[in-house]
This record gives sequence, C-alpha cells and structure tokens, in this order.
Amino acid sequence: MRGHSAVYIMTNRSGRVLYTGVTADLQGRVHQHRTDAVPDSFTARYRAHRLVYYEAYPDIRDAIRREKQIKGWLRSKKVALVESLNPGWDDLWDLLSS
Repeated sequence: MRGHSAVYIMTNRSGRVLYTGVTADLQGRVHQHRTDAVPDSFTARYRAHRLVYYEAYPDIRDAIRREKQIKGWLRSKKVALVESLNPGWDDLWDLLSS
C-alpha cells in the first residue's frame, strides 16, 4: 500500500469506537495508531488499534473526498460499510503488513 492514498476505519477491541481517517501511507499511519505514536490522539485515547476497513485511491484528493463522505454518515451506515467487506470485523493489519 505504500505510495497509494487510502481512507480507513479503525476500531477498538469492543468495536464501540469508530475512527475514520485518510493518509498517503496506510501502513505507516496504521502503525502509528497501533503504537500510540501520538499519545493525545483520539485513537490512542480510545485504543482504536484495529484496522477493519480501507479503500485505496491513486489520488489523495479522491481519498479526502471519500473520508469526508464517510465521516458524515451515521454509525449504522459505517458499520454496514465495514461489514460489507469485513463481516467478521477482522483486524486487517496482518494482510496490510505482509
């Protein structure tokens, strides 16, 4: 995924917290979330360390537009999006990092 922009969703162990973000380096950014590289961040505070969804884009502007769209949705629609591609809410980090 290096060199590709992405919009992604992170969650905590219980799945109660959903964090939607955008990045030009998905592996690096998810690693930052998982290691609490920014201790005062939302993902560190709520331990949202599990990557449960992502979409890749060749252009960061498209990824930013999609992030804004998803952030405007109700939680139920975000849950449906995750479950459409990841019904078990598996942590996708291993797929991403291999």
